[in-house]
Amino acid sequence: MADTKAAVDAAQERTKAYLPQIQAALDQLKSQSEKPPPLIADAELYTGKVRDVYKPNKFPQHVVLAATGRQSAFDRALATVPFKGAVLNQVSRWWFETTKDICENHVRASPLPDVLVAARCQAFPVEFVVRGYITGSTSTSLWTHYKNGERKYCGLDFPDGLVKNQKLAENVCTPTTKDAEHDEPISGEDIVASGRMTQAQWDECRGKALAIFARGQEIAASRGLVLVDTKFEFGLADDGTCVLIDEVLTPDSSRYWLAHSYEARHAAGQEPENIDKEFLRLWYRERCDPYKDEVIPAAPDELVCELSRRYILLYELITGETFDFQAASAAVDRPAVLAECLAGL
Repeated sequence: MADTKAAVDAAQERTKAYLPQIQAALDQLKSQSEKPPPLIADAELYTGKVRDVYKPNKFPQHVVLAATGRQSAFDRALATVPFKGAVLNQVSRWWFETTKDICENHVRASPLPDVLVAARCQAFPVEFVVRGYITGSTSTSLWTHYKNGERKYCGLDFPDGLVKNQKLAENVCTPTTKDAEHDEPISGEDIVASGRMTQAQWDECRGKALAIFARGQEIAASRGLVLVDTKFEFGLADDGTCVLIDEVLTPDSSRYWLAHSYEARHAAGQEPENIDKEFLRLWYRERCDPYKDEVIPAAPDELVCELSRRYILLYELITGETFDFQAASAAVDRPAVLAECLAGL
């Protein structure tokens, strides 16, 4: 624990020195009045909460996922975070590679820091939320339902007496629907009954989600982190194989706490130290009702820059690599780089 704490402390200090560079990038984002051109002109484009998803007409076997700096929570856009797209894509790439022995994935190439080229799959309309702790602040979080008196969640029974941020007796898979506007908790039984997945598909993907999460917890612990919860997505490849898709164990899809202070802070009834977007959620929760208020406060620059720093901190702790600011902000002909990549696959 002492060695991992020292490594985390060193990374904290190193990434704090990045803040002026992050602020400069944020200033540049604010000054941009025009939306950048699409990466692929001849493609079906879906603009998600965080990613722009292209389905190129000339390459029907591939899909292009461009991660952006858009920060979303509570079913609404909150801010644009510098370098976030590159961090999300590169953290995902690292985890896809690290877990491919557990489950095949859709990755084919990453020609740009924030862009992933993947095999086109039929995504299941389900998010596999895996939890090792009871926590959260959103309407779908386990803690929100539990504190309101519910003891059955996603078809699973939870005992009385649990407190927020407590470690669960075992990791659990608590899926949600995957909808355009708002996801809802659902049980595995209802997933099968509704035709979203077959029983065999549900059993296979649930097992792989739990196995990947356990691998992630082990690796995170060796980096001085607690992997608290996450969400996975799976899809069907052309041959009918279930494959891991979308993103893996990113600070957008997951909660990470600092391990060295968790026990003491939990015993004192304090929130754990986190390096994901939960601190942004809590900032909004303290100032408004982000689900109901039509107008909410704008996230201050200091908060946005700190979120960017935390995302970069997680990237460096997990991968052991130094974040490449130059590559993430290089002025290149992005459509041309991507077109060359697609042509070579």
